[in-house]
Amino acid sequence: MNSLLFIAHRGESYDAPENTLESINLAWEKNDDAVEIDIRMTGDNKIAVIHDSNTGRVSGTYFKVASQSLNTLKKLDVGIYKDKKYTGARIPSLSEVLDTVPENKIIFIEIKGKYNILEQLKLNIRKSKLKPDQVKIMGFDFTTLKKARALFNNYEIFCLRKFGVESTPFFNLNHNKIIEAVLKHKFNGINIRYSKYLNKYFVNKIHKNGLKIFVWTVNSIEAGEKLIKLEVDGITSDRPFWLKKQLLL
Repeated sequence: MNSLLFIAHRGESYDAPENTLESINLAWEKNDDAVEIDIRMTGDNKIAVIHDSNTGRVSGTYFKVASQSLNTLKKLDVGIYKDKKYTGARIPSLSEVLDTVPENKIIFIEIKGKYNILEQLKLNIRKSKLKPDQVKIMGFDFTTLKKARALFNNYEIFCLRKFGVESTPFFNLNHNKIIEAVLKHKFNGINIRYSKYLNKYFVNKIHKNGLKIFVWTVNSIEAGEKLIKLEVDGITSDRPFWLKKQLLL
């Protein structure tokens, strides 16, 4: 079996506020294999680490990320919604997050929005001095990923996908088309939302084509046990330290 990665979804977001230095550093403290984050371009052409296009859900104050400066966004408290002990947690910049990554750990960066973020992303990664094998780039938008492939020659790029499925044949039909597209554009694999229809046939086909498959967001022992048997390359979880302990230790 390949070395299975347990990936912290927006950091250890079950316990700490998502996409903050608090949740990300907690993941490193727990010795998680990798952290997944979301990035968006701000109004002043900087990169903020935040999932939503606006700040309403995590701060209670509604600002569109693309319309505000990074400094303005940093004034918001995005920790108290999770727990009073996280009062004062802020939206970090991408550079702040990259600076936290230990030498032997991995950061998965999900691009939100469009390809206008790519040049700034490349600059941030270059300044971080992280090795290419420590940084994985992913997103849903194929146009953005194709442009990323041209800019990031030595980095792995993954296509994110989710499907509402009714049956196993339907699942395989849709995902076979994705495999063809991933190969055509020289991506390195897919990161797929967990589905009960995910099966050994599909995972084997991914691997036979020299690709990798990661699965999100998995917080149950039952789903984790299934994925280990399927020999996926990584499991993304809100509580990866706990899940890994239940499954492997």
